Amino acid sequence: QVQLLESGGGLVQPGGSLRLSCATSGFSLDDYAVGWFRQAPGKLREGVSCISIRDGTTYYAPSLKGRFTISRDNAKNTVYLQMNSLKPEDTATYYCATEYGPAAGYGCNGMADFGSWGQGTVVTVSS
Repeated sequence: QVQLLESGGGLVQPGGSLRLSCATSGFSLDDYAVGWFRQAPGKLREGVSCISIRDGTTYYAPSLKGRFTISRDNAKNTVYLQMNSLKPEDTATYYCATEYGPAAGYGCNGMADFGSWGQGTVVTVSS
């Protein structure tokens, strides 16, 4: 059974940092891409970042590149999102998801079709 569990969210001041964790089980990070997404109140969900060990690729939303870094620890089956220089507009619920499932095979290019999701962790950037 595929499971993803996010943690690490919280309240942080503008300019601060947070590291989100996505603990996974039921599949191998070597074989399936994992992405981070976020959804702010009243806004559409957007893809933030993605990593595919199989394809040797990473993806960052252009507006976030340079502030966010995705990484993984295969021994812990965990994907991380390091977020620096946080801004109030980064406030959102952050989700991780994997391509594992019927639509698998496109890696980070298929983020829109990722089929297995965590429950989310809330990030609030405010003074």
